[in-house]
Amino acid sequence: MLDYDRGTHQRGTEVVCAAISAILTEYPPTNTQKGASMPNSGQPTISQGATGDAVKRLQRAFRRTPDLGLALDGIFGPATEAVVKEFQQGSGLTVDGIVGPNTWNALPDGGPMPTLQDGSTGAIVSSLQTILTNGASQWGGVTPQGIDGDFGPNTKAAVEAFQGWGPVQVDGIVGDQTWAVSLHAASATLETSVGLQYVIG
Repeated sequence: MLDYDRGTHQRGTEVVCAAISAILTEYPPTNTQKGASMPNSGQPTISQGATGDAVKRLQRAFRRTPDLGLALDGIFGPATEAVVKEFQQGSGLTVDGIVGPNTWNALPDGGPMPTLQDGSTGAIVSSLQTILTNGASQWGGVTPQGIDGDFGPNTKAAVEAFQGWGPVQVDGIVGDQTWAVSLHAASATLETSVGLQYVIG
């Protein structure tokens, strides 16, 4: 028969629990359900001074929290760092201004919306046309002349009117800057009104 020492057993359990906790802190789970993945998995750790696509993804994610005051410029400067720290504090994360796995996992998907332009088709174009039609009186009355899911010259003209109202570059192409335009209603942007289900992972 084995001798059982309750104190040794409890200390051993505490050591194992502490080790598991340290591992989970250093390497957080990448999903919570079988087959599910976090919306920003695989993103690099970034901090002030970083530039490029990862920073744009971060800024898109923050604009979807929504923090519409943050510019979508791909530059991790003081304004982005301040938003990161505020988010980390509010989310119970380490407040260091560094965006690592824990911060990425706490954010909404920062993937881009599709770029829409003359020749684009589908449900996303129909949703865009609906928003452009419903709000046309705000940006000069120019509408896409119907909701048919076909991005043609009339939709391009409506997009250009919207961009002029935005104000963003007027080019008739719906990209990052146009998707990010605030509609001045309940923190909505063009992309949230059209639907974030179209985000490209």
